[in-house]
Order: sequence, then structure tokens, then C-alpha cells
Amino acid sequence: MGKLWKHFKTITYHKYLVAKGCFRVGLYRQGILHDLSKYCPSEFLVGARYFQGNRSPNNAEREEKGYSAAWLHHKGRNKHHYEYWIDYSLHEIPGGMAPVPMPDRYIAEMIMDRIAASKVYKGKDYKDSDPLEYYEQGPERAPIHEDTQKKLHRMLKLLAEKGEEETFRCIRREFVKKK
Repeated sequence: MGKLWKHFKTITYHKYLVAKGCFRVGLYRQGILHDLSKYCPSEFLVGARYFQGNRSPNNAEREEKGYSAAWLHHKGRNKHHYEYWIDYSLHEIPGGMAPVPMPDRYIAEMIMDRIAASKVYKGKDYKDSDPLEYYEQGPERAPIHEDTQKKLHRMLKLLAEKGEEETFRCIRREFVKKK
């Protein structure tokens, strides 16, 4: 029962932090609806089983099984993951998979997601440079559209250099309130 409760607290705290960030930039609906699929049995029970507290349980499931069923479920239902935005290509890679650009509001939510995940896993040791460092040191990446990648990297770099206030102001101006 301990892992169930700890996992519930972790994902709920993560969801709270994402909502807080989304609210600060004007994405109220996304803040409320963020990661609701994590409470579905196919994600929640797996997350509790592989819970460690210092990293995503999906990585532990992946290490054991060679894939993460919880992640496959999650990324297919949550538009703030760039993996959601991969489709069959008719031009670049006939018959292959190709990334498509993410709408700006989901890039903004993805940034809030990365900040919240870093805060949850780093705790009191969190620094505004952590989301950028995690992104840059990540293993080989799934295909991400060049425009999406540029926007994400620019915002994570701004966060590392100028902090949340400036980054959130920029996200609000460029991604949420743009005409």
C-alpha cells in the first residue's frame, strides 16, 4: 500500500505544479486537465508498481519489459508530449513516420510539464537550469519537428538563464496570447 500512496502523492503534486505554471501563463483548461490519464488503472497501477520516487516509473517498466505500456498509453492521450505529434509521412519518408509541428499551447504545457517533473524529482535541489540539462543530456530522441524543437529549446534556455518570471512572461506573450 505504501507505493500506491507515494505514487498517488507524486503524480498529484506533479499535476498541481503543472497547473500552477499553466495558470500563470493563462492556460487554465490545460492546467486542470493535465495528465488525467495518469489516474487510469493502465497507467496508475503500473506507476505504483515501478515507483521509485526519484525518476519516472516508466523507465523502470521499460528496463524490465523492454517497453513501457504505461508510457504508450500516456503519450497517445496527452498532446503536451511531442511523441503524440508523430504521423505517417507521405513525402519526406514515404511510409515512414515523421514529426508534425505542435500547436504553441501544447509546447507551453510541455514546458510546464518539464519544469514540474524536474521540481518533483530534484526536490530542494531544483535549479531553473535542470529542465534544459535533462533535455540536452537525454538519450536519442524520438522525432520532434524542427519548429517545435527550436521553440522548446529556446524557452528552456531562457528559463536557465533568466528564470521563471521572464520565461513565463515570454510564453504568455508568444505562445498563449499571440494573435
